[in-house]
Amino acid sequence: MKIEESFYIGYITKTKGLKGEIQVYFEYDEFDELTFSLLYIEINGKLVPFFVSSSKLQQNKTGYFFLEDIDTIEKAEKLVKKKIYLPNSEKPLKNEDEFYYTDLKGFIAHDTKLGELGEITDVLEYPQQFIAVVTYNFREVMFPLNDDIIASIDEEEGTIELTLPEGLIDIYS
Repeated sequence: MKIEESFYIGYITKTKGLKGEIQVYFEYDEFDELTFSLLYIEINGKLVPFFVSSSKLQQNKTGYFFLEDIDTIEKAEKLVKKKIYLPNSEKPLKNEDEFYYTDLKGFIAHDTKLGELGEITDVLEYPQQFIAVVTYNFREVMFPLNDDIIASIDEEEGTIELTLPEGLIDIYS
């Protein structure tokens, strides 16, 4: 399987116990909607399949997994910090009316006063809010995503109209 045929769900944070159990941190928001019979772990730039023997999901975006053929702590330690993927065919479908701030990645941001700011290259999730990252005038600019700042979103055009607070962009000069 190629990385283009899959989607990233998280990474292995550490081992647990002596029998090869691993802890996974999920960066995929709807991790509890996924099925875990087979995981693809990125090793040396290639996706290697691992069958899941058992899994236990936690509320804090983590889960504990036993993988077939990983039955010692030594084997499990070699997988720590490796990225985990699932095939695109297993990605949960979302309703047409569902839209998340993370879906704004790739949209072109426009400010009502400054005009086009650039493409949103990343959307970071913090406990208090989501932050968009844009390269504007050769500098990385960050701004919050919330109802006060977002004037409109055009999904068809892939644009977002913003009303940024006065002086926010000047901070990056």
